[in-house]
Parts: sequence; C-alpha cells; structure tokens
Amino acid sequence: MKKVYILDTNVLLHDPEALFKFEDNDVVVPITVIEEIDRFKKDQNETGRNARHVSRILDRMREGNRLTEGVPLETGGTLIVEIYQEEFIRQLPPELRTERGDNRILAVAMQKKEQCDCPVVFVTKDTNLRIKADALGLAAEDYESDKVSIEDLYSGTAQVMLSKEQVDTFYGQGFLALPDEYLPNQCLTLIDVGNPSHSAIGRYSKAQRKVVPLLRPPKEGLWGIHSRNREQQFAFDLLLNDDIQLVTLVGKAGTGKTLLAIAAGLHKVSDEGSYSRLLVSRPVFPLGKDLGFLPGDIEEKLAPWMQPIFDNVELLLGNVDERGKRKRGYKELVELGFLEIEALTYIRGRSIPRQFLIVDEAQNLTPHEIKTIVTRAGEGTKIVLTGDPYQIDNPYVDSSSNGLTYLVEKFKGQELAGHVILTKGERSPLAELAANLL
Repeated sequence: MKKVYILDTNVLLHDPEALFKFEDNDVVVPITVIEEIDRFKKDQNETGRNARHVSRILDRMREGNRLTEGVPLETGGTLIVEIYQEEFIRQLPPELRTERGDNRILAVAMQKKEQCDCPVVFVTKDTNLRIKADALGLAAEDYESDKVSIEDLYSGTAQVMLSKEQVDTFYGQGFLALPDEYLPNQCLTLIDVGNPSHSAIGRYSKAQRKVVPLLRPPKEGLWGIHSRNREQQFAFDLLLNDDIQLVTLVGKAGTGKTLLAIAAGLHKVSDEGSYSRLLVSRPVFPLGKDLGFLPGDIEEKLAPWMQPIFDNVELLLGNVDERGKRKRGYKELVELGFLEIEALTYIRGRSIPRQFLIVDEAQNLTPHEIKTIVTRAGEGTKIVLTGDPYQIDNPYVDSSSNGLTYLVEKFKGQELAGHVILTKGERSPLAELAANLL
C-alpha cells in the first residue's frame, strides 16, 4: 500500500535530495518546515548550503504546478506542501498546544493521519520528536537512507582456509589464483586448514583474480615507523600502493590510523617524490565546551585544532636527537613545501592534483561533506580518510550516519579504493585498556 511520509526540517537540512528517496510514496512537507529552512539559508556552512539547495529544488518544482495541490515526482509519488491551520493544534495534548515549530509540524502530521486511509509516517532525525510522535500514536522513523550499521561495516579483511599446498604455492610463486568471490583490494589471511600457524597474508587483485603479496616498507621503516600487527601491515600496503587512490582507515583511539597515514604520506612525498605535497586536514569540532573565539592570524587560530597532526609529525621527525637537543620540527617541512596543514573549511571549490591528502577525524563529516572532499581530487591525487565512528563530536551525525562509514560501504567494490579496520591499540598499554574498558 502507498504510504505518506511527513518530513521534518532536519531531514532536508541533512539531505536536500531526501524528497526523492521515498520511492513511489507521497511526500508531505509542512509549510512550517519551509519557514524553518528559510532561517538557515544565509549560514555559510553545510547546513546553510543544504537549506539553499532545498529552496532551489522546491522553486524549480513549483513551475507549472501548485505545491499545495501536489507535484508529481519522477519516482511515482507526489510532493505536497501542507498548509498549517490553527485548528490542527487542537488534536494535540494541552502540553503541546504551543506555537513551537515542532508542535506545528506534529499537528500537520496528526491531521494527515486523520484524513488519509493509507499509512502515515513521520520522518525526523530528532529523537525527542520521534518519542512525542509515538506517544500520540503516530508512526515515526529516523531518516536512514544513508545509514550504515556500524556492526555490519565492511572490515576490508577476511580469512581464507586453504590446503597446505595452496599456501606453499603462494609463497613459491608470489601469488595465488582464487575464485572471484572477494572484493577489490580486500586484505586476506591465507591459513593452512591442517596447521593454522602455517599462514600468509596478501591482497586480492580483482583485475588479476588472484592474491598478491603486500607491498613492504623499507627495512628502516617509514620515517622510523614499523607495523606492529597484521592490520597495520595491511594499512601500509594500501597506503603505499599508488594504484589505490582512496584509502579509509577505521579504528579506535591508539590503533595508529593517523600516524601510519602521515608516515606513508611523508615517504611518498619526500622520499619517492610520487606526490608534490602532503596535505593534512581535519574538521574543526571541539571536544567538550568550546573556548570561544581565538586570537591571532589564521595559522594561530588553527593551531589548537591541528595540534594532534603536529604531534604526529613531530614524532616522525624525531624532534630530539641522541644528545637531547631539539631538532627542527614540522615547520621545516612546511617551509620546504613538502607539508601543508589546513582546516577543511577552505577545501570547497579547490582542485587538488598530485597530492597525498589525509583527512583526519573523518567520522565528524556528513556524507555530503565527504562527497565534496573526494570530488576535489585532481589527477594523480591519493586521498586517505581516518576516523573512529565511536568518537563523534558532530551533533548532526552518529556512528551509522557519518560520512566515513557511508564512504566505506559505497566504495567497497571499487578497484580504486581500499579499506581496513584497525583493532589493536598500539599507543600504550594504558591507552589500549582505556579504549576497551571506558
């Protein structure tokens, strides 16, 4: 049976294209939603851009049609802008009979339910509003078209049980043909079914339909950094392979995501010259209460937000020599043109060719922001995104709806992309214990 979906303001601010994602069902936008969207249209951020995009879509759709009478959608449904009337509010309990926008939207949804014989569903990303709707007997759902269950997130790895002869063949030939049932660049552990200690690791090449050996860092490591576990070996292989242009590293705090990415980036830029520059960026979201405006020029304002990046670079540079004297730090790399660190705020509209781009804390980005970043990649650019979906500071996304997990699922079947989840903390025994217990 055809359904009627009532959309809340936050759904359209999260995804302006949500109007077209309810298949052949009818979509109702209360006039209060349009009024609330209008308040955001001048904001110079993602919310403001989405507000303007929604307005443009509705303006285009009203040409030759009256939105209040219904406009046919290409999906087969109808888009209707519902006008709020004062008598609608009387259907709500006395506590909700106020002129708040949320209550007016709820009143429209309740009125639609009374008028329509078909199922009516209220869609909102506001948890409390879903609770209110449920208390009123109104079906309520979260907007989940771009959600990816964190429990079902693609790990990027797999174990393959083989015979002793097959494992020996991989060691002897340097490759092993396997059935075409693995994803491109999936990292595999080949295990001898009769002797599990007899094993090998490799990466599945979809083009060759076989497992190939991992790329090995130099004996001295990448800027002194060596892999400490199997997942880090997988990560280094993806980071060092120029044919893999998009790499996502997901893991809890202390697993080495950012450090491995920066070490590989410095190696590819300064040692091999494969890229012209290492560009490191991260979204600006405070942990806890914000300190407010910061003094100084743009570099001084960004310093507190970029300090985690500086710390990793300083560690790689070995900023204290054998005599205990401090060496030059990251600023030397910046002056030489090897390294640039900036906030994601300034990436829109850029074209980034031949650069090794690292986006740290990518779990704080929306799917649309992730798209904006990846589409900045010019010829010869490699993009690495790192993050922990369980540590999100952005109030508008969660572990299932953030851009990082969305990107992982969308690109897992592409030969240009590689992914691995890092599970073992290597920062310190204390950090690992805290990550597991707290």
